[in-house]
Amino acid sequence: MPLSEHEQRLLEQMEKALYAEDPKFATSLRSSSGSRAARGRAALGVLGILAGLGLLIVGVATTIIALGVLGFLLMLVGSVIVYSAFGARPAEEEGEEAPANPSAPKPPASSGFMNRMEDRWRKRSEGGQQ
Repeated sequence: MPLSEHEQRLLEQMEKALYAEDPKFATSLRSSSGSRAARGRAALGVLGILAGLGLLIVGVATTIIALGVLGFLLMLVGSVIVYSAFGARPAEEEGEEAPANPSAPKPPASSGFMNRMEDRWRKRSEGGQQ
């Protein structure tokens, strides 16, 4: 049943008010259909992995090498589908702004174990050359 013109205007006003109050929340609500599609692709990928595993086992049990290879390839394709379903989405789709300059240098990370070891090595090598 379609909405009347008055109801459509009220819905548009409510949507604009929601965007004005909390744009991040509104964007997350809008992109929920994308997450539903990602779950569907992931389920398809898992089914492909399971079917491939079944073919692989049947191929090994019957010593039909082509069936085992086909099962392995099906598992590989299923894994790629699952990975792409949960892969990183573009920043615009998540409601986050993309960085203005992606090649800008990042601030140095906290001094970790490897950084300390590199500093010690550098000091040792510089001390030996002087």
